[in-house]
Amino acid sequence: MARRPKIKITYIDRLGKCPCHRGHRPGDSWDFDKDRGEICSMVMHVAFPYIDILRYGGEIPQPGQKKGTAIFCCPDVETINVFKIERIDEEKED
Repeated sequence: MARRPKIKITYIDRLGKCPCHRGHRPGDSWDFDKDRGEICSMVMHVAFPYIDILRYGGEIPQPGQKKGTAIFCCPDVETINVFKIERIDEEKED
């Protein structure tokens, strides 16, 4: 049975006027399997469908984005944090 690819989540930008209420800062990064309890639950609510699609072989058709990635925003209108999800295939790690 093939291993599931790793998923990396990175906070890449803030579009809103307020900093993240959970304390996340641009540049923060998490391994979905190891660190998911450290990520804001609102972010995870939005991220999970993208993670599920990427992890199980699908792609997110976002113009200008690299295959195996997805960009999305936190639903908090005061912060509007921007996150990037990347599928990390084992062969790319070597």
